[in-house]
Amino acid sequence: MTHLWLRAEQRPHEERTGLTPGGAADLIAGGITVTVEESGRRAIPTQAYADAGCAIAPEGSWPDAPRDAIVFGLKELPDDGTPLVHRHVMFGHAFKGQHSGRRLLERFRAGGGALYDLEYLVDGAGRRVAAFGYWAGYAGAAVSLKAWAAQRAGGICPPVTTYPGKDALLNDLAADLRGAGDARPTAIVIGALGRVGTGATDLCAEAGVSTTKWDMDETAHGGPFPEILDHELFINCILARPGTPVFVPETALTRDRRLTVIGDVACDPDSDYNPVPVYDTATTWEAPVTRVADDPPLDVMAIDNLPSLLPVESSQDFAAQLLPSLAGLDNLETGVWARARAVFDEHVKGIGT
Repeated sequence: MTHLWLRAEQRPHEERTGLTPGGAADLIAGGITVTVEESGRRAIPTQAYADAGCAIAPEGSWPDAPRDAIVFGLKELPDDGTPLVHRHVMFGHAFKGQHSGRRLLERFRAGGGALYDLEYLVDGAGRRVAAFGYWAGYAGAAVSLKAWAAQRAGGICPPVTTYPGKDALLNDLAADLRGAGDARPTAIVIGALGRVGTGATDLCAEAGVSTTKWDMDETAHGGPFPEILDHELFINCILARPGTPVFVPETALTRDRRLTVIGDVACDPDSDYNPVPVYDTATTWEAPVTRVADDPPLDVMAIDNLPSLLPVESSQDFAAQLLPSLAGLDNLETGVWARARAVFDEHVKGIGT
């Protein structure tokens, strides 16, 4: 019998989950055993999973889970170098040249486990079966606008925190923007036709921000892109991968520009293909932006778990998308699971023991 083990997230501020109690009940009804770790931060109470029929385990006990259990989480594991013996479903961030990715793959190689990366669970047409993208774009645009409003007030973006829902986020953003009166920035969103870009442009529309929407056609020539510097706010929704053009080069820091805020929602500063190489470290909830130029100011927002600002809505959305694939965990040799395993096998091949 297939055993799915939902681990507690260990990253600060990470309240999302990829499985709701209702989804867990559906899996149990389909013959899958579901164990859920207790969690002090998950947005959905542990008791709701117990009521759905899940077994409950102590927080952080997944290393001692049965060897055949499939461990499911969202964000990274503790980077402690221990060999990984289980099959893990998570966002591994290990296949696009990230410098930390090799360490993770070395741990899988040493332990004999495997990574089924959520970013590489794709259908036959290559489209991801589940993504947090919409809410990443939505929250990322909101924090970027908060950064712009803070600049207008002569400061820098203050810490951000979890919101109980998007109405609370919009109310908070409206309060920030009131200091700017009727003024709003001009914005450009690259990747506007995708899930992330749609979330970003929806937020901008709700905030009354005029937005230029670019996608593949507008960036196909590979740059440079002086139009980006003519907008006050640039929101990048394009994932870093080989061939991705540079949207804002380091030379932009000393050029004439209207651009004062970059919202790098894709957030891959650790990648060799980073399209916004004016910064090299993700920002945090405590310090949402990093200032990379002073006159005029240029702040980069690059929080890498943006959907967690809206943990309930983003979890419900993602979990509903993923549930049909989780229901097929008893057959890892076909479909989305086989495709994800092939990506892992290809990348781990060159990793030494």
